[in-house]
Formats: sequence, structure tokens, C-alpha cells
Amino acid sequence: MKFDPVLFAKAIADDTRQRIMSECCCCWLSVNEIVEKVGFTQPTISHHLAILRDAGLVNIREEGKQTFYSLNQDHLAVCCGQVMFKFAPESETTINLKQIIQG
Repeated sequence: MKFDPVLFAKAIADDTRQRIMSECCCCWLSVNEIVEKVGFTQPTISHHLAILRDAGLVNIREEGKQTFYSLNQDHLAVCCGQVMFKFAPESETTINLKQIIQG
């Protein structure tokens, strides 16, 4: 998946999407479970999940008629690193990260 810093930033900028990401971290949840945990209507949660999906920030698993979501931690980490490389290339933290990646 190609990294789009604007799409990534827009996806994580919303409080509701951040709550969904927190709930889906390290587990698989159905839309109904996310609705219960986050407290918004199913259409609202589905809207936010679509934005997270388009940004590659959730993994999706189909089981029958239900769809389950989990946070795509690998893609999140890559996106955060790419934001650092693009917008803070001279930061000591970015330089250290580049050294770690390059071995």
C-alpha cells in the first residue's frame, strides 16, 4: 500500500477514529462490539471504519455475515516512520530511526 501522509493524518485526526483504533488494538471486534464500546450509532462507526480502512489502518476479517476489525499496527508504525522521514528528516529521533532500520 502506498503511503499518503495526508490520508494518514486525516484518518488519525478524528477523536472517534482514535477511540476505534484504541478499542481494536490487539483484538478483533465486530462492528456491533465497536458500537457498544465507543457509543455511537452503527452508521457512524461504519463511516469511520471506512476511513480507517481506506488509510490501511485496520485489518478486516469476514466471518459469514459479520465483519471483524483489528488495528493494523504494522502499517501504523510504517506510516508514523514515513511522517518522520518526510516532515522531520533532520530530527535526532528520525536520524536514530534511520540508523536502526539500515542496521
